[in-house]
Amino acid sequence: MATKLFVGNLEYTVTADDLREAFSQAGTVADAVVISDKMSGRSRGFGFVEMSSDEEAKAAIEKINGTEIKGRKINVNEARPQVTR
Repeated sequence: MATKLFVGNLEYTVTADDLREAFSQAGTVADAVVISDKMSGRSRGFGFVEMSSDEEAKAAIEKINGTEIKGRKINVNEARPQVTR
């Protein structure tokens, strides 16, 4: 079962490929996405990474949380379920 991780405090120039590369150190990345603003297309400063297993997700949190990507310390947590509005 894949586990989705929330990645916050991203530099606005970080791409999904940058996330995929950083998180591949901890295991197999099933998917990586950087959330962008609908109007401007600019990054909103956060994204999601889906790891292929729970163990890899826990390893990614321990290994990558607090590290720097493009000069900014990132926050990595397990993603909460999406709430319908």
